Amino acid sequence: MRRPEAGGPEPRAGLPPVLLGVGGVHAAALAGVLALPAAWPWALGAALGSHALVTALSLTPRTRLLGPNLLRLPPAHAARGEVGLSFDDGPEPRVTPAVLDLLDAHGAKASFFCIGERVARHAELAREIVRRGHRVENHSARHRHDFALLGPRGYRAELAAGQALIQAATGVAPSYFRAPAGFRNPWCWPALRHSGLQLASWTRRGFDTRERDPGRVLRRLTRGLAAGDILLLHDGHGAKGGNDGAVVLQVLPALLTELRARSLRAVALPVPPAGLG
Repeated sequence: MRRPEAGGPEPRAGLPPVLLGVGGVHAAALAGVLALPAAWPWALGAALGSHALVTALSLTPRTRLLGPNLLRLPPAHAARGEVGLSFDDGPEPRVTPAVLDLLDAHGAKASFFCIGERVARHAELAREIVRRGHRVENHSARHRHDFALLGPRGYRAELAAGQALIQAATGVAPSYFRAPAGFRNPWCWPALRHSGLQLASWTRRGFDTRERDPGRVLRRLTRGLAAGDILLLHDGHGAKGGNDGAVVLQVLPALLTELRARSLRAVALPVPPAGLG
C-alpha cells in the first residue's frame, strides 16, 4: 500500500493506536489478576498509567498517536513555496473584515477555522470569506472548554452541528476540523471519520490569544519558517495590542511582507483527496 506523503493526510483505518493500546493493557491487567490475584497492584498501576498517557496525549495538539493529524502541507505544496495560513475562532465582525482586506492586498489565501454558532450569527461574513476565495473549516459548533473530555456521542454531536451550521451559511461543507485549543481525546478520531473530516493542527503558532506584543507573535511565526509550514493566528478571541487594536491586525501585514521576502506564498489548506482522513 502506498505510504501517505509526509505531513499530508493519512489513510483512515480502525481506531487510534493509543486506544487499541489502552484496551490491550486493560485486557492484560485483567488476565493477570485472574491468573495471579496477588498481582492486582501491578495491574492497577498499569491501567492507571495507560490512562495517564492518554491524558497527556489529549493535551498535545500536534500528536498523531490519537489519529491522523495534518501538521504540514503535502510535499508538492512545499515544493511550490507555499505556506498554509489559518485563522481560528471567528468570524468576528470587528476583526475578520480587516483580515480579509489585508489578505486581498497581499494576494494571499487562508483557511478560517470557524465556530459554528458564530457562523450562524454572522452568516453574511462567513459567505464573504468564501466569496473572496478562502476556505471556511470546522472549529466545532460551540468551542466548548471541556471538548477534550467529551465521549463518542459528544464528539459526533459537536462535529456534526459545526458542519451543518457552516454548510447552511456558506453552501460549502468543511473538509478539515481543528479542535478547540487543539485538545481532544481518542474518541475524537472515530467522530472525525463519521463526519468525513480531516484533523488539521499547525506547524507553528503565534499565541496571539494571550500575547499582546506583535513583535513576539511575529517572531514565533517566522523563526525557522519553511515552505510547507502551517501557521496559526486568530481572528476571534485574539489579544489586544497597541491602541487597543487586535494583535492579529498588527502582525498580519508584517507576516505577509516577510513571506514575500522569503519567496513564500500564503495559501489555504488543500482539500484532502477523497477517502483520506
